[in-house]
Amino acid sequence: MFEKIALIGIGLIGSSIARAVKDQHLAAHIAISTRSQNTLDKAEKLGLGDSYSIDPTIVVKGADLVIICAPVGAYEAIGKAIAGHLSEGAIVSDVGSVKEHVVKALKPHLPAHVHFIPGHPISGTENSGPEAGFAELFDGKWCILTPVAGTDPEALGKLKALWEALGSDVEIMDAKHHDMVLAITSHVPHLIAYNIVGTADHLESVTKSEVIKFSAGGFRDFTRIAASDPEMWRDVFLTNREAVMEMLGRFSEDLSMLQRAVRFRDGEMLEELFTRTRNIRRSIIDAGQETDAPDFGRHVVVHEDDENQV
Repeated sequence: MFEKIALIGIGLIGSSIARAVKDQHLAAHIAISTRSQNTLDKAEKLGLGDSYSIDPTIVVKGADLVIICAPVGAYEAIGKAIAGHLSEGAIVSDVGSVKEHVVKALKPHLPAHVHFIPGHPISGTENSGPEAGFAELFDGKWCILTPVAGTDPEALGKLKALWEALGSDVEIMDAKHHDMVLAITSHVPHLIAYNIVGTADHLESVTKSEVIKFSAGGFRDFTRIAASDPEMWRDVFLTNREAVMEMLGRFSEDLSMLQRAVRFRDGEMLEELFTRTRNIRRSIIDAGQETDAPDFGRHVVVHEDDENQV
C-alpha cells in the first residue's frame, strides 16, 4: 500500500503499527525515529523497522506516509522539524488521543504539498514502550480519522484502507466532536482512575500494604488504567482541557446526586442507576468492544511452568 512508512515515536501504538504493517506486507520500507537512543536501540533489536534514526528529518525523506506516534505535547516541535523534508503528496497522520490540539499544533507548519489527516486508533493497553506492542492490537477496534477542510478524498481513502488492513473499523469525525466524545469515554475515566489510586496511596487509616493485599476487583482494575503512560496522559489532559473540564463538571453534578442518594438511603435511585450502567456494559460486549470473559476480557495464558500471566 505504501513504499515507505515513517513512524515518529515507537511506543505501544507505534510498535504495534510496525508489527502489523510487517505482518500484512503493507509497506516496502518502515523507517523509525524516536528521541531516545535507548528506545531506538530496543526497536532495532526487536526488528520493528528497516531503518532507524534519532533524527526525524532523516526518516521522513521519501516517505509517502508519516505517522506521528509521540506524546501530543511534542507535536509542534516535530511538525516544525520535519516540514521542510516531507515529500510531495505524502500523507501526514498521527495517533494522538486529542485532535483539535493536533490540528492547531501541526497544520500551520506543514507544507501545502502534503495531505494532513489526523487519526486516533481507539485501542491500547496500560503498557508502554516498543516491546509492549503487538500486531493484533487494532483488531476489531475503532480508528477515528478527523480530516481537515479540503482534504483530498483519495488520500483519505488510502489512509482509511490502511487502518482497515490493520484490523480496525474506521469512523470519520469532526476534531472538536472527537475531543468531546473521548473526554467522557477515555480521558475522564483515566483521570478518575488516577485520582482513586492516588487517594488510596495517601490514606493514613489504611496502610499501603493492605490496599495492595486486599485489592478487590474494582480497585485492581482502576490500577490497570492508572498504570498508563504518565507523559502521554499528562499531555492529553493539558491539550484537551476544555472538553475534560466540561465532562468533569457533569460528572461532579452526577456524583453529588449519588452522594445524596447514599446519605438519604435512596435505594430506588441507586438500583435504577446501577441497572442502567449494567446495561451499558452489556451493550459494549454486544458491540464487540469487549468480551464477557472474567477479568474484563483479559486472557489468562498458562505457561509450561504453570505460572499465570494476565
